[in-house]
Amino acid sequence: MTANNPQHFNVIVIGGGAVGLAAADAAAQRGQAVCVLEQFDLLHELASSGGAERQWRLQYAEEDLARLTIESEKLWTELERRGNRRLLYRTGSLWFGDTTTSNNEGQITAAAKILDKFGLPYRWLDAREIERTYRFARLPGYYEGFVQPAGGMTDVRGTLWLLLEQARAAGVSARGSDRVLDLAPDDDGVSIVTEQSRYRADHVVIAAGAFTNSLLRPLGMELRVKLYEMSTAYFRCLDEDFDYPTWFLFQQPTAEDSNLFYGFGRRPWATGNLVKVAPDFELKELEDPPHAAGTADAYQISRTAEWVTEHLPGLDPAPTNLSSCVISLPEDPSRQFYLGLLPGHERIAVYSSGWGFKFVPLLGRACVQLLLDKRTEFDIARFGIP
Repeated sequence: MTANNPQHFNVIVIGGGAVGLAAADAAAQRGQAVCVLEQFDLLHELASSGGAERQWRLQYAEEDLARLTIESEKLWTELERRGNRRLLYRTGSLWFGDTTTSNNEGQITAAAKILDKFGLPYRWLDAREIERTYRFARLPGYYEGFVQPAGGMTDVRGTLWLLLEQARAAGVSARGSDRVLDLAPDDDGVSIVTEQSRYRADHVVIAAGAFTNSLLRPLGMELRVKLYEMSTAYFRCLDEDFDYPTWFLFQQPTAEDSNLFYGFGRRPWATGNLVKVAPDFELKELEDPPHAAGTADAYQISRTAEWVTEHLPGLDPAPTNLSSCVISLPEDPSRQFYLGLLPGHERIAVYSSGWGFKFVPLLGRACVQLLLDKRTEFDIARFGIP
């Protein structure tokens, strides 16, 4: 290979996280020659695909998102079958709290109506039933919500490992520690320069999470997003015979933060007696991902430990296994994520921002369909790149 003879692929994926690997796998399944370029090590935990688990839920306050989740569930099942590995664990999904509030997760009563529309089962609970059934304590009497039995959690590390394994088995070249320096689309394809090499692609998928705008700015574009470093902690269960569903708490914000918390039960694929409880606080907006501290924020962890002490007597209130990750969220809270062809550069598909892990196989497939077919079977019209 020389500067005048770059390596050529039908599809190059920039970003080796969950969506990037899903796109690479989807393209390879369609017979494309595919390369994944990741600026960090493959399977790293430095960005939004880090961590051990994600919440899996079917409930949404928006009908199109609920439909996408139902369609995603079929693709998760297909991925599990192909890889002979379980990834989704349906331990139940509990939404509860102040039913008059709405936030970046949705709204409780509106989501229940969508569940009704799709014929998906759930059980409505008042505050005292939530305390008795799931061992919460001292909840305000007007709190209520529902548990949806098909919700639960996703094995993040297992998903990444399986997607990478499936992609490589289909012939994908996955290259870590090779940061993209220049991206130049033209009428016939896209030229890419990295720290280590030069490439030429017929099509490109950008799935670079919080780093997406650094690739788009030289093309004269920028997505309207906000970057945050969000903290997580684990707490030890005191009763080895009891477990929690995944849950999300809706509350009115305080003057200091959103006052939102979420949690999990034990990871079914792992040993140990720890469960994750974390704040959903959008604090200290970052200008750029490299500005992240890389450590859990003391205020966020302290607030979480206080909430656990007050309302989860079944947990040891001392937080452990602290971590943080950088997340990218659309500035418009009504938008779940960005997904579409780049205006003026239709050889490039972009996925970025939002809480997208539950849609991973669908997002990867949609990116490839947009590039190869100029359309997708999924209803993503309102998430396109403006």
